[in-house]
Amino acid sequence: MSTHTLAQPELAAVVRKVTFRLIPILLLMYILAFLDRANLGFAKVAWQADTGISDAAYALGAGIFFLGYALFEVPSNLIMRRVGAKIWLARIMVSWGIVSALMMFATNEWIFYTLRVLLGITEAGFFPGVILFLTYWVPLTFRARVNGLFYFGAPLAFIFGGPLSGMLLDLDDKVSIHGWQLMFLVTGILTVIVGIVAFFYLDNGPKDAKWLSERERTTLLAALDAEDTAKENHSPRGVLRTLGNPIVLYFAAIYLTIQMSVYGVTFYLPTQISEIVGKPVGLEVGLLTAVPWTFALIVTFVLSRLADSTGQRRLIATCALAAAGVGIVLSAVIGEPILALAALSVGAAGFISVQPVFWTLPTSFLVGAAAASGIALINSLGSLGGFLAPVLKNWADATFGDNAGLIVLAAIAFIGAALIALSRLVSPAVRETDGVGLDTTLARQR
Repeated sequence: MSTHTLAQPELAAVVRKVTFRLIPILLLMYILAFLDRANLGFAKVAWQADTGISDAAYALGAGIFFLGYALFEVPSNLIMRRVGAKIWLARIMVSWGIVSALMMFATNEWIFYTLRVLLGITEAGFFPGVILFLTYWVPLTFRARVNGLFYFGAPLAFIFGGPLSGMLLDLDDKVSIHGWQLMFLVTGILTVIVGIVAFFYLDNGPKDAKWLSERERTTLLAALDAEDTAKENHSPRGVLRTLGNPIVLYFAAIYLTIQMSVYGVTFYLPTQISEIVGKPVGLEVGLLTAVPWTFALIVTFVLSRLADSTGQRRLIATCALAAAGVGIVLSAVIGEPILALAALSVGAAGFISVQPVFWTLPTSFLVGAAAASGIALINSLGSLGGFLAPVLKNWADATFGDNAGLIVLAAIAFIGAALIALSRLVSPAVRETDGVGLDTTLARQR
């Protein structure tokens, strides 16, 4: 892929303008998406105490979200490509915000299961929709760092959302409803409001962006068109061929391992920190959960920029996911609270920072309808990890004893790291982009 056009100083300035315009709203949307998922972890103890729902039912409900989510991912992305991101991303947010607020009525297992399935269906397509949306605006040379800024949503959801969720839980005896009910209601309403704002704020693509000058629009579209033309040599043709493409399925397998490491820890992180420090889940534990995510935010910022500047996206993603596995193992075996928290920080940083870099690999060869369906399929199959991880962790802990589940999930992270390292052998596009970074292209220009 020619990179001469992709690193012009003029193009870099346009990408910065695009980043400042789009990332704040997309980041806020992702914070709410991740906070919605994390809330289940914060609510776990108090919610189970009030409703009598078992650990097994909790694990099933936590994971069943991803069945509806996975089933509707590909159709959602194809619809977004047809109707535009503006209306579709807003629709996704408003509908999932309503269902999220209704979680306050999850007082028995069947209501819980039903709402979790509905939440997965309504939220389906948000994340792959944003990844696809960013390919409409950001050339590959800049994509890891822009993806990385979007991925700040997960750490920020815990840094600010953790204390917020803990504070709402602490209001349990001060309001007329339970603290966990208030938590679901507040975050659901916030999601609906942001969805409405997104409808009026977003543009479907550079051609619709009145905030870009004609010269800026031309510069950006020329770079993106050149990249799409180069991708035609590697991209599968059509939706059906993409869904059965071995390379796409290979990347889906990688993403499955990433998501299993992410959600196997995320759903249980507040409880785990509570056990480490010997305090109930509340504001204090909420503040402590911010520590791993603050570290993850810093590492994600550094590694995503390093991936773009050096072009070593595959190597950096491999090391990040391997580090996540190491952190998860250490958090399971270390008894000292401070060291255990440090290990959790390494684990969180690894599995958050790997993701924005990982997404540059499949998007380096998918274009058009193949990009819409391929990105959605990878996310869809990968997100099944969110269903498998809690169930697998629960089974391993019950069968082999405490912390066995975390060790199993760490092993899966190591398998994912190995698959990323080997991706160069299965994807010509990854081979061609190895070592192609912003610094390299600027040096070529000079």
